[in-house]
Amino acid sequence: MRASKLCVTVTGRTMAELRKNRDDVADADMVELRVDTVADPGAAAALAGRRTPVIFTCRPTWEGGHFAGSEDERRRLLRDAQQLGAEYVDVEWKAGFTELIDVRGGQGVVLSMHDFAGVPADLADRAAAMHGTGAEVVKIAVTAHRLTDCLPLRSLGRAARSPIVMIAMGDAGVATRVLAPWFHSCWTYAGDGAAPGQLPFPRMRDEFSVRTVGETTAVYGVVGRPVMHSVSPAMHNAAFRAAGIDAVYVPLAAADFDDFLAFAEALGLKGASVTAPFKLDAFEHADECDPMSRRIRSVNTLRRSGPRWNGTNTDVAGFLAPLQARMSFDGCRVTILGAGGAARAAAEALRSVGASVSIAARRRDRAEEIAALVRCSATDWPPAPQSWDVLVNATPVGTAAYEATPLPGGPFTGQLVYDLVYNPPETALLAAARAAGCDTLGGLDMLVAQAQLQFQWWTGLTPPDQVMRNAAVRALQAA
Repeated sequence: MRASKLCVTVTGRTMAELRKNRDDVADADMVELRVDTVADPGAAAALAGRRTPVIFTCRPTWEGGHFAGSEDERRRLLRDAQQLGAEYVDVEWKAGFTELIDVRGGQGVVLSMHDFAGVPADLADRAAAMHGTGAEVVKIAVTAHRLTDCLPLRSLGRAARSPIVMIAMGDAGVATRVLAPWFHSCWTYAGDGAAPGQLPFPRMRDEFSVRTVGETTAVYGVVGRPVMHSVSPAMHNAAFRAAGIDAVYVPLAAADFDDFLAFAEALGLKGASVTAPFKLDAFEHADECDPMSRRIRSVNTLRRSGPRWNGTNTDVAGFLAPLQARMSFDGCRVTILGAGGAARAAAEALRSVGASVSIAARRRDRAEEIAALVRCSATDWPPAPQSWDVLVNATPVGTAAYEATPLPGGPFTGQLVYDLVYNPPETALLAAARAAGCDTLGGLDMLVAQAQLQFQWWTGLTPPDQVMRNAAVRALQAA
């Protein structure tokens, strides 16, 4: 199984803008020209002066596109593109434009089908019918609501006797775009969101290095919900490249932990970072855990060992790394907001250096449960004024996906506020705490420290200095 080609989808409001966007694409194998987004579509204008092979696409509104004209007009545009030498034209299976397939014996035709609702039960029959038309390439795009919705595409790809492109749209389908060879796709698409789950060209080319992904590439990932905001793929993929390791790390937007386990088994996943809300699930499903992970009943890293999963937690050491350089913990009162896996790791870390720790959660029973587990105290929500020296936000509230603060209005009466959220770098909580006169610490340092420990645990190698941090900063700046 060889690496797949990378096709970049471009759009434009006018033909001039479409051509500019086409010509701005550098180092792509192909460019898909979405002329349905253009107010004045025309084949000659779209194809003139191209320097890269193209797919000429005029997607109708009834197939998720923008072209609202007549089918006769659309047929004429596609026929003109063929006659003018377009390397490929994309023809919807439902359109019935069989003469466009027959004119060159199917050569240069991508026959496509899109399902924006899910994965149709008769997908195999549809694929067989599409192959039967003689089109050179069959493209099937379905919508994944779960990671395991991607697996039927793998079966279809393996059975295909002619070139095929398999895509699962949506966050749960991102693996089909990055791991195109595993799904037996002859190419994959990048672009600025022309389809659900589509990733920008720079990320596909540089961050995921998709054109180097092949049959023997080891696969790792980050599992969570939500997970697309994570910069962990940027960090780990940069570290793999720097170390010369043939591996790729992908976001895995699982519906639940069983969904992840089934997909990981089918994919042969080598290891995974685990984020909210699955750290307890990871602990419960790990076949073996280190003593510290068992003590806090939370796992943020999994490693496959044959058919078994080993689990560990790098959050504890990662949490302390930036904090120890800032302060002494003798007599320090720390309140942790949250009662999930991150809160458990923070409490364990702080207790190990002698801090006085209390847990605050919106549900008092959850705070008491975690406090009993890590042998500290539970306190009220919100924490009382003057009750803490250090406040730690171990909830996901404040991330780019939530855009809020866990403690509206404070009060911020202590010394330091440590927000484990790293995206955005300046959260609403940190901004309010700084305005109130507190020192602040964001989550990026912890993120990098725990990721370095994960990489070491998986590979036995220490990532080169600053590689992961620089990659995380670049990813955050590009977000």
